[in-house]
Amino acid sequence: MKISSYAAGAWYQSPAEGTLVRDAVYGEPVAQVSSEGLDFKAMVEYARKVGGPNLRRYTFHERAAMLRALAQYLLERKETFYALSYKTGATRYDSWFDIDGGIGTFFSYASLARRELPNERFLVEDDPLALSKGGSFLGRHLLVPKEGVAVHINAYNFPVWGMLEKLAPGLIAGVPAIVKPATQTAYLTEAVFRAMLESGILPEGAIQLVCGGIGDLFDHLNEQDSVTFTGSAATGRKLKTHPNLVANAVPFNMEADSLNCAILGQTVEPGDPEFGLFVKEVAREMTVKAGQKCTAIRRVIVPREKSEAVLEALKQELSKTRLGDPSREEVRMGPLVGAGQRADVRAVVEELKARGCEVAWEGSSELLGGDFEKGGFMPPTLLFSANPWESGAHDLEPFGPVATLMPYESLDEAIALARRGKGSLVGSIVTYDRQEARRLFFGCATHHGRMLILNRENAQESTGHGSPLPPLVHGGPGRAGGGEELGGVRGIKHYLQRCAVQTDPTTLMALCQEYVRGARVKEDPIHPFRKYFEDLEIGESLLTHRRTVTEADIVNFANVTGDYFYAHVDEIGAKESIFGERVAHGYFLVSAAAGLFVHPAPGPVLANYGLERLRFIEPVKIGDTIQARLTVKSKAAKDPKPGERPSGVVTWAVEITNQEGRTIALYDILTLVARRG
Repeated sequence: MKISSYAAGAWYQSPAEGTLVRDAVYGEPVAQVSSEGLDFKAMVEYARKVGGPNLRRYTFHERAAMLRALAQYLLERKETFYALSYKTGATRYDSWFDIDGGIGTFFSYASLARRELPNERFLVEDDPLALSKGGSFLGRHLLVPKEGVAVHINAYNFPVWGMLEKLAPGLIAGVPAIVKPATQTAYLTEAVFRAMLESGILPEGAIQLVCGGIGDLFDHLNEQDSVTFTGSAATGRKLKTHPNLVANAVPFNMEADSLNCAILGQTVEPGDPEFGLFVKEVAREMTVKAGQKCTAIRRVIVPREKSEAVLEALKQELSKTRLGDPSREEVRMGPLVGAGQRADVRAVVEELKARGCEVAWEGSSELLGGDFEKGGFMPPTLLFSANPWESGAHDLEPFGPVATLMPYESLDEAIALARRGKGSLVGSIVTYDRQEARRLFFGCATHHGRMLILNRENAQESTGHGSPLPPLVHGGPGRAGGGEELGGVRGIKHYLQRCAVQTDPTTLMALCQEYVRGARVKEDPIHPFRKYFEDLEIGESLLTHRRTVTEADIVNFANVTGDYFYAHVDEIGAKESIFGERVAHGYFLVSAAAGLFVHPAPGPVLANYGLERLRFIEPVKIGDTIQARLTVKSKAAKDPKPGERPSGVVTWAVEITNQEGRTIALYDILTLVARRG
C-alpha cells in the first residue's frame, strides 16, 4: 500500500517506489512512502492564499469550536487508529498516550481558547502603557495571526500526538499547516489526517500533509512562516541552519531528544513511599513506548549509599515486563519501531560500555508473540556507571528501553550531574523533604524545561515524569533544542505577530474594541442597564449623581460586616495611622458606587458576574463626596446551552472620584446581560 500526501486540496500518490516500511512486530511490509513529484511551492502558496484567509475569517472562539468538534470526531473513530498503532510497536497503554493524548490536546486548547482568549480575530496582550504625562499618548501590544504557513516536522515515536499537539495552537491562532510525519510511522498519521479531512470541519486549505521527504519546501518559506521540529538534535541543527530560513529569519522551534534524569533525594530511605515511587517511575519511563520518548528517563541519579538498593529494586520491577505482540493484553512492552532502530540502540549501548558503563541487568528476550529478529524487540537494559563523571551517559542517548544508574555523594554533585546533560526537556526530583526539593529544583531549573517534584502527597494524581501537558511548556534549553511547544496561550502566541501601537486613547479604543481610560465616551439618556447586550456600545458611559460619606455610613457598614478595623472605627488609632483620621472602608465605597449606578428595575442585566482589578488609590474621609463613572469596557457573547436564555458578558470600567475630581478607586465589574435573539 502506498501512502499518499495531501497537497493543494487534493490527494497525491507519488509514482516513485519510495521507502518500504515494515511493521515493528513481525517485520511484514506495511506501506511504501514517497513524496517525489510533490510541488512544494504550490503547497506553500495554497496555504497562504487559501488556507490562511479561510482560517482568519473566524475568531479565536469559532476556531476553538472547530477544534472541539474535530476532537470529538476523532474520538469516535479512535479504535481504527488503535488497530494501526499496534503495527508501530505500541501497546494499548502506549497508544493511549499517543492517540487519546493527541485528541485530548485538541479538547484542551479548544477550552483554553474559549476561556482565556477574546471572541476576536486579534489578541490584546497587556494594559495600556502611558507614554506621556498628560495621558493623551499611549502604547499597547496587539497580536495578529501571521499570514504564512506553519511547517510541522514530527518524530516517529508519536505519530498522532506529535501532529495534533502542534496543530492545536496553530489552528487556534488562525495559521494553516503543512504536516510532515516521520516516514516509519507515517501510515498512522495519514489515517488520522484522512479522518480530519473527511469530517469537513476545517476550512479548505487549513491543513496539508507530506509523507516522505521535504524536498525543496524550505526554499519557499519567508518571514511570515514558521517551522516546528521534533527529532534528533543533529537533524534539528541541520534544518535550522537552512540558508533560506536564516536569510528570512524564519522562526524555528526545535524540540530535540535529551538526556533527561530522575534524582532520588538523599533523605529518602528504602521503605519510604518515595523510594517505591522513584523505582516505579524509572521503570515506567524505560518501558512505555519501549523507551522511545523524547522525555524518557536516561540518567538515574541516586545517593551512592543507596545505589545497590535502587539497583535491586529496579531489577525486580523491570523483571515484570513481558515483551511481545502489543495487541495482546498480557504484553507490557512492545518492540522498537523496527529492527534498524534496535541496531542503533545496541550500537549506543556498546559505545557506553566502552566509555565506562557496565550492563547491570538485561531483561529476558522471551516473547509473547512477534518475531524477535524481523521485528524491533529489545529487552529493558539497565546500565551502571560507577564513576559518572567519566561516563558517556551524559553525551550519548540510547533511544530505547535503556537507562544508566549513576551514584552521587552530595546534593551539589547530584545537581552538577543533572546539569551535565547540557539541557533537558524534563527532570524529576523524588523526595518528601521540601528543603531538599527546593535546593534541587533551583539547582537544576536553568537546565530543564520542566521539573516534576514527586512525593507521597501528589503521586496519586501526578501525570508522571514523561507526560507533556497542554497548559505547560514542552521544550528545554541547550541539547533539548532551546524551543517551546504547548504552554497554554504561550503556544498560541508563537503563531501570532506582536505589534506595538502608539496612539491616543480614543484611537486605541477603536483598535482594541475595548474602552481605554481617557478615551472619549458616549453618554445616553437611557440608563445602560436598560439596554440589551447588542445595543450597548464600547465607550458608552454613565456619570452618576454624588453622595457624601458620613460617620453613620462607616459605623453602619462596620456593624453589618463586622469589619471594625481601627482605621475606620477607632478615632485615636486612626490619628496615629497613615491616614491621620478615620476613613471609609474600601468595600463600602465599592458598595456605595453600586448604589449610585445600578438601575433597580428588572431588565436585560441578569446578574453580577464578578469584580476584577480593584485598586484603592486615595482614602475617603468623613464628609468627602464621591461620584462614579460606569463605562462599557468590553463585550463577549456567550454560546447558550440548550434551554438557556442567550446572553453575553459585559465588562464595565468603574472609576470612583471625590469632590476634587481625584480618582479614589478603579475596578472592572462583569455583568451577564440578555441578548435579543
